[in-house]
Amino acid sequence: MKHPKELRRIFSISAHIDHGKSTTADYLLSKAGLMSAETAGEKRMTDSDEEEQERGITIFTTVVILSYEYETTDAEGNTREDTYLFQINDTPGHLSFTGEVSRALRGSDGALILVDALEGMMTQTETNIQLAVGEERCKPVLFINKVDRLISELRLEPEDVFGKLNIIASQVNNMIKKLAPPELKKEWAISFKKNSIAIGSAKDGWAFTVEILKQRGLEPKDVFQKYADDDKAWLRANLPLDDALLRMVIQHIPNPGTSQKYKIPAIWKGDLESEIGQSLLNCDPEGPLLGMITKIFIDPRTKRATLIGRVFSGTLRKDDLLFLVNRRQKHKIKRLGVMEITDILEVPSIPAGNLFAIFGFVCPAGESFYRDGFAVEGFEKISYAAEPVVSRAIAAKKAADMSKLGEVVSTWIMADPTASYEMDPKTKKIVLQGIDPLQIEILISRIDEQVSLNVSDPVIVHRETITQKSATFTTKSNNSHNRITLYVERIPDGVAQALREDKISPYMERKERARTISEASDEQWDNKFARGYWAHSDTNMLIEDSKGVQRLDRIKEFIIQAWITFTRKATLAGEPLTNCVFIITDATVHVDPAHTGVTEIVSMMSSACNLSYLSAKPRLLEPMMKIEIKMPEDYVGALTGLLSQKRGIIQEISERGGSTILKAIIPTVETLDLADDIRGATAGRGFFGYTFERFDDVPGHLLDKTVESIRLRNELNPQVPTASTWERFIYKTSR
Repeated sequence: MKHPKELRRIFSISAHIDHGKSTTADYLLSKAGLMSAETAGEKRMTDSDEEEQERGITIFTTVVILSYEYETTDAEGNTREDTYLFQINDTPGHLSFTGEVSRALRGSDGALILVDALEGMMTQTETNIQLAVGEERCKPVLFINKVDRLISELRLEPEDVFGKLNIIASQVNNMIKKLAPPELKKEWAISFKKNSIAIGSAKDGWAFTVEILKQRGLEPKDVFQKYADDDKAWLRANLPLDDALLRMVIQHIPNPGTSQKYKIPAIWKGDLESEIGQSLLNCDPEGPLLGMITKIFIDPRTKRATLIGRVFSGTLRKDDLLFLVNRRQKHKIKRLGVMEITDILEVPSIPAGNLFAIFGFVCPAGESFYRDGFAVEGFEKISYAAEPVVSRAIAAKKAADMSKLGEVVSTWIMADPTASYEMDPKTKKIVLQGIDPLQIEILISRIDEQVSLNVSDPVIVHRETITQKSATFTTKSNNSHNRITLYVERIPDGVAQALREDKISPYMERKERARTISEASDEQWDNKFARGYWAHSDTNMLIEDSKGVQRLDRIKEFIIQAWITFTRKATLAGEPLTNCVFIITDATVHVDPAHTGVTEIVSMMSSACNLSYLSAKPRLLEPMMKIEIKMPEDYVGALTGLLSQKRGIIQEISERGGSTILKAIIPTVETLDLADDIRGATAGRGFFGYTFERFDDVPGHLLDKTVESIRLRNELNPQVPTASTWERFIYKTSR
């Protein structure tokens, strides 16, 4: 791993589902000698998991290493041959696994964006460019794949083919210009002239840039003629796909040393002038160690977990004791190396600017680490454009497997932080939550391979929130010796977003946290008020704004415990609360600890939360998905009718590459049987993907029925409680 930094490239291959990522990766594997040239384009070797092969989609990011001999000629005609080392991530294209893409891009310096020439820009294409350019500062290059379809299926003339390709290039460029840092917009713009766009066919194994075509003395019409002659072998031999793509990557995707100069300020918020800051910017292998875990690979056969990530500063050594920044734990490395699809190639050390593989412990993907004893600030959390809106309960079929089940679930959730889980205290079942039904289905399938499961039907998780500021309530404990006064109101949007992005933490220094909260509130809250932060749960916050209350710290943890319990199951339907702030303005705490026990304080706080919440006009929100369906034009009528029945809102219907693309917004609850419905409505010729869009109010005519149904599901009385339920806890002053 001591290959010269200038001759190394780390990049991810990203695309919409079925646009040809894994087929393209096959040719790169063939170049590396990891598979035969004859099977390249057919085997999809990076889809090593059985379920990936069965479903025909990439689910997990796969890492590949290859070397490439690249020859250059200077102005005087002298030739030079250099050996480049590539570390490549083949990422999923399905919208359900966008988290895998985000984490792969965190460890990459560039992104090879694939677009189907027939279909053009699709939803996941846009998402990938947003993640690569806008969030992870990965320089893009473009491969327009499946050009053979324009030639063979649509039988377009050359000028019409290039017209379609120019439209795709223009669409990609518009997104790059919108998302790239101002100082990089011009440099990162892709163009045929700069050879940052390649066109070709992964299925047939050929591709070219303008430069390659000129060097070979060829013209586009020659490609058309070879298809007319049915001589695809000539194209593969004379315009090999791997050469075109790797040359483009060498010329346009930066080496780690160059990339980190602009990537680090976007993903690390420490002092750039400090020793570690300078080491990060310069990708210095001699500096302090700082790296990040970007993926957990769980071997399909052994089920052992391997951590994959990148060293950004310093050198990682096989005998290192690592300190995990977020988990605040120490772990020893047992094996260190680099990942090659499913195997670890062991090495003694990994310098900055390289991906690594570690075996010996497990931690969540997205964790930062440094060498124990040399503390430095960790990286920014990877943000995911998703909300957990689907849940399913699981339990081990054998009681003896319950302990093992907890360990297995924990490992898989660490591998995919866009999912979560909790133990239901009543049923003792584990409740999994994810961004859509497919993600949860895949997760359960993985867990079931290790522990035989009983699985509940999927449940759509709604949210509760308020419409207005509540009245202020003072409640008392059961023994009447303690009191608390509070109200609830909507949290500022900026603070909710900061919580969603994990920019606010209970572990932050108090003044720093207050400053962050105040800035996020758009100065609606000043620093003094923000210093009253006690806790947060999802996008809800608890703030203490009382004056001179004695002994309040004694009951603080009991108050927080009751409040968090309330936010997870609010009053209206027992669903999670969102975007609310509870503000404590006064309290009375008895001098004798015997009268301030957990039962007394929890009942007092819980009643205050329920009373204030009910007075703030609570609302029930349902998750909405953005769906994109590709189908033959003949089925548009059937699909629009189907979506109308499911409360869908059609946003756009367009023609692309001989297919009709329909985009709509649809309630998540209506997507549970959607796959079968779409197959039925299109005779199996409709393909779709969806992603979380937003939360909307449940329509008024459905509200009562929906609330009752959810309450029954949550094992609550079907009737929504009123303020009278907690009236006995209200503190009334004597007259």
